[in-house]
Amino acid sequence: MTFPDFYAQAPIVQTFDPLAKLLGASADGFLDYCYADVVRLAGHSCPTVAGAFLTGRAALRALYPDGRAERGMVEVSMPAPPHHGTTGVVAQVLTLLTGAAAENGFQGLGGRHARDGLMSFAASPESDAIGFRRRDTGDSVTVELNTAPVPGDPQMRPLIMAILQDSASDAQKQEFARIWQDRVRRLLLDFADDLRVLKLTRLPV
Repeated sequence: MTFPDFYAQAPIVQTFDPLAKLLGASADGFLDYCYADVVRLAGHSCPTVAGAFLTGRAALRALYPDGRAERGMVEVSMPAPPHHGTTGVVAQVLTLLTGAAAENGFQGLGGRHARDGLMSFAASPESDAIGFRRRDTGDSVTVELNTAPVPGDPQMRPLIMAILQDSASDAQKQEFARIWQDRVRRLLLDFADDLRVLKLTRLPV
């Protein structure tokens, strides 16, 4: 398995999971998530997947400014139904980072460490802002992703059209993959903390 080199240079999301510690999956309960983990989950790498990773990172850093975020202690509110657009893909990435799951999530042990019901979906599209709330303190933020400041290469469209029409050469396919991943690279390495890309709003408790 060979990933692009920049995956290893991308930010890391550091968490503490008491369930992982309890069950011996991690002796100290520390679970660190890198971009390659998200790619393995999604099966691909794109601005949506990278943006979801950065969205979760921004929210957890804001809610836990003094240390690791606690998985299973954050509620996530998606602004659209799971079948709408890329909502489902983004939700899966956020479940990985936060532990929050819908009704199909882990139901807990003796009333503790439950993850089911911590992620909710709006009945219809409301906005692009995703809500995050700490269950212990009530601290809440929303994060809205805007990838417009990280435009794609102009050659991307003609290349993908050629690929979809089965008329692209191997060289064209390789070039498309290169410029596709270059946009992801720029998003992860150059814009991870850019307020134009990640608009974070703190909500009153």
